[in-house]
Amino acid sequence: MFQFPAFISMSFFSDVGDQFYQSFIEDGRYMYIVEGLGATLLITVFAVLIGVVLGTVVSLVKVAHNNNPKKLRIANGICSLYLTIIRGTPVVVQLMIMYYVILSATNVDKIVAAILAFGINSGAYVAEVIRSGIMSVDRGQMEAGRSLGLSQRTTMVKIIFPQALKNVLPAIGNEFISLLKETSVAGYIGIQDLTKGGDIIRSQTYLAFMPLIITALVYLVIVVGLSALLTKFERWLRRSDYR
Repeated sequence: MFQFPAFISMSFFSDVGDQFYQSFIEDGRYMYIVEGLGATLLITVFAVLIGVVLGTVVSLVKVAHNNNPKKLRIANGICSLYLTIIRGTPVVVQLMIMYYVILSATNVDKIVAAILAFGINSGAYVAEVIRSGIMSVDRGQMEAGRSLGLSQRTTMVKIIFPQALKNVLPAIGNEFISLLKETSVAGYIGIQDLTKGGDIIRSQTYLAFMPLIITALVYLVIVVGLSALLTKFERWLRRSDYR
């Protein structure tokens, strides 16, 4: 007959049930998690959009300069400085600089400040992902486009970039997942994100186990779901290569 380990008894389950009630049911404290999840998803989605746009521009500037070092020298220097600073400093420091220094004299909402900070941070990593994708496309593709009478810019936009984007979309999906977890530091500027919501419950109930475990499980469920969708998407891309 199955027996629970010695340290697990009926009192253990009773304590867990009491903690769950105090943490989430009593006084409707579950709303801290719900509202925090909404803020986390809002920041993540818009930050990814900014990151993809910014990263695409930076990657195209870097590639154009590499192909012709005489072009876009100033723009390439600015992009290189941007990549060095963003990838060399912690995202939480960038977040606080954005809110407490750059936007301190404005009435910009904290959510907007977080979206800008995380978007700029994400753009540096997306830029390198897209640049590597462009470099992975065979150079013969550019030569083929030019032989058809297309300009270098047209060839890049209509032939090279679509192939590169298809190659790096899974990596951009992984960046989305990483960014979702990185937003857990948004509480440093007073945003009630998912992590902060769990911490508020902990401070009100003086119970750490249940709020933190549930917060971790919410992140886990979202990440597992996104990972599953990403895996299916990668399979669809591989299948389309043979059509």
